[in-house]
This record gives sequence, C-alpha cells and structure tokens, in this order.
Amino acid sequence: MNKTEQQYNSIIKICTDIFTKKMHDYGTAWRILRPSSITDQIYIKAQRIRSIEIKGTSKIDEDIRSEFIAIANYGIMGIIQLELGTSEEELPNEKALELYEKYFKQAKELMEAKNHDYDEAWRSMRVSSYTDLILMKINRTKQIEDLKGKTLISEGIDANYFDMINYSVFGLIKLEFENAK
Repeated sequence: MNKTEQQYNSIIKICTDIFTKKMHDYGTAWRILRPSSITDQIYIKAQRIRSIEIKGTSKIDEDIRSEFIAIANYGIMGIIQLELGTSEEELPNEKALELYEKYFKQAKELMEAKNHDYDEAWRSMRVSSYTDLILMKINRTKQIEDLKGKTLISEGIDANYFDMINYSVFGLIKLEFENAK
C-alpha cells in the first residue's frame, strides 16, 4: 500500500467515524434534503473555510479540519440523494452506511485514476487552493442544478460532488499528515 492510499484510508476512517456518530444522534434526517440544499450546505462549509483562511481566526469552536470532513460527508450524502431521491422517510442506518462506504470507495478510485495521470500534483498545492476549487465546483454544480441537469458537454452533478469529496480529502491529508497551512 502506498503513502497516498494509506493516508486516504486514514481520512476515510475519520470521516466515517463522524458520519456514523452523527447518524446515531440524528438518524438520516438529511434524506429530506434536495441535492440543491446539500450543495448549499457544502457552500456554507467551504465559505467558512475561506473566511477563516483569509481572516486567520474563527469565533466558532470548529476548525477548518471539521469543515473539510463535513464537505466530504455532505458530498457523499448528495450522491446518495441523487441515486435514491429525496424522501421524508429515513434510511436504515445500515443501508446508509453501506451506500456511504460504496461512494467513498468510488471517490477513492477516481482519485487513484487521476493521481496516475496527474502524478499527485495536488501534493504541491496549498490547502487554500482546495477551498477555492471546492467553491468553483459548487458554482458549477449550482449552474447544472439551475439547468435541471441538462448540460451540453460537462459532467453531471455527481462528478462535481466526487471532486469536492476528493479536494476535501486532499485538504485533510495536508492538515493531518503534512501540517501544511
């Protein structure tokens, strides 16, 4: 197992732990959210990261790390919602976790394929660049949502969610393992 795979797996464990604990506390209440609402939740998290990066301080006791975890988890929830549709009925926790793990695995496989082609260029980037890229992906996703998913040439909403998940994981790897700012 290479360094990136080990680090990515470690981040998956961190994110899964938070997802599982929140599911214990709240169930799958997020099932009521439309994908556009999930996109807006991701926007709030990414905008807060950017604000902290610019100001250098926060007044709420949640750091950038927790916001990147939230973006990854909301991204997976968004993909689940795209597959299952919005529902007022909660999903059994076991099924939600099964889908969560399935989509995190797909995100990792996408990262591995892109890493092959880009030679891990992400490792030379700043954490603040991941924030900006997530915000750009959010804007793209909002545009696609406004177009009701009908694009001429672009990938769909799910592809943007996968990219946001991976940019969040890259930020978390930098924060957890490389102590980068």
